[in-house]
Amino acid sequence: MKPRQITQDVQWMGAVDWNRRLFDSLIPLPDGTSYNAYLVRGSEKTALLDTVDPAMWDVLLHQLDGIEKIDYIVSHHTEQDHAGSIPTVLEMYPMATLVCSPKAKALLMDHLNLDETRIKTVEDGETIALGNKTLRFIHTPWVHWPETMVTFLPEDRILFSCDFFGSHLATTDLFVGDNPYIAEAAKRYYAEIMMPFRSTIRNNMKKVRACEFDLIAPSHGPVYDNPEMILSAYEDWISDAVTNTVVLPYISMHGSTEIMVNYLTAALAERGVKVHKFDLSVTDIGKLAMSLVDAATIVIGTPTVHVGPHPIVFSATHLANALRPKLKHAAIIGSYGWGTKAVEQLTSLIPNLKVEVLGAVLCKGLPKSDTLAELDALADTIRDKHLLLAKPPVCAS
Repeated sequence: MKPRQITQDVQWMGAVDWNRRLFDSLIPLPDGTSYNAYLVRGSEKTALLDTVDPAMWDVLLHQLDGIEKIDYIVSHHTEQDHAGSIPTVLEMYPMATLVCSPKAKALLMDHLNLDETRIKTVEDGETIALGNKTLRFIHTPWVHWPETMVTFLPEDRILFSCDFFGSHLATTDLFVGDNPYIAEAAKRYYAEIMMPFRSTIRNNMKKVRACEFDLIAPSHGPVYDNPEMILSAYEDWISDAVTNTVVLPYISMHGSTEIMVNYLTAALAERGVKVHKFDLSVTDIGKLAMSLVDAATIVIGTPTVHVGPHPIVFSATHLANALRPKLKHAAIIGSYGWGTKAVEQLTSLIPNLKVEVLGAVLCKGLPKSDTLAELDALADTIRDKHLLLAKPPVCAS
């Protein structure tokens, strides 16, 4: 695609990757993604903010055709999908200076083998003048690496946010506009990338909120022309508020665990509790991550394999622990053939989840009436716990 005008002398210059379906060899990309770079032309100097994934360097090269001079290349974040083409741009523009946070300098040298003399570090709040435009750099550590920063362009009221507020979405739309799907794409992105850093994002949100902008230009996905949409969504996601929802990931080998899962799902629905059920043998882990963003409870369903939980359940539980969602409760259900330590092993996998464990319901072989009664009791407990979460705290007089 050709460069596209955002405001006067500010252009989107990036690559839309329609066909990419996996990120970091881990994250599903059902709708592709984009690698956004931005060109800011001041009356005296020109800056390129980020680059593109090296696999799509030819697209950025085409867009740079006719750009005779770049004075600054800003690196917000060191990962290759943003910084991977920086060495080539530096070679094209030998007088350009690479700008980054102090923590990013060593990372850029390690990852891209860059010449230290080409790098200028900027402190939190520091500015660079381009003539009639000013770049103000705001450090936003752990969104989602320790060195990340964003750039504020006050004259055009644009926040260039890099991964912050991003969405993996391939589209020809430059701006979000009224596209309802962007909310889902942004939530998926938050769940997969940002959720483990929920507490540190709170501080960075305050720094971002202090700027006055009309546009948020992330490094993945379209530009937000109504920033409040994504800002308010993030503030909800990073809060401690949860919904009356149970996430129920499971595997069933011979049907026993699935009988239990289906019974509990129906029992919870009868009690007014929403359930997201995921058969892990066919689940998009991005969907699973999204469901964990604001759920109150996770119930893990597993058969026993050689005394322990099924390996796929083991992996999904480890993933949930790594994502650090704001869950309040957890429980385990499942079946076994002759013996099991699945509960002990799964419980040991979730030290990062600050949850109240509501217990376990296990059965030997097919579930019978006593097992179903235990599942009813678990459904009662979950409903009651969720009702307590919905009540406002009682203030001491």
